Amino acid sequence: MKKYLVMAMRTPRFDSAVLQPHKDFLRQLSERGQLVESARFTDGTGGAYFLAAENLDAARELAFADPVHTTGSSTVTVYEWEPTTPN
Repeated sequence: MKKYLVMAMRTPRFDSAVLQPHKDFLRQLSERGQLVESARFTDGTGGAYFLAAENLDAARELAFADPVHTTGSSTVTVYEWEPTTPN
């Protein structure tokens, strides 16, 4: 499994009613062992989370099922995370 960073940035269409379905979605990912970590940005612009997935397509499929994305409340972008150690 690889790790993927999901950035969810709020759009002008953001509706706070989507927050509970989003939290439920993240909880389900966690229960399946696919959510590594999640956090909101303190400036209120969105948040990010790390997914464990087989490949980028699988990670995108998961992230694009997030209610913040499907409702248009946030734009979701997925990046493969490749940690490096300092030299």
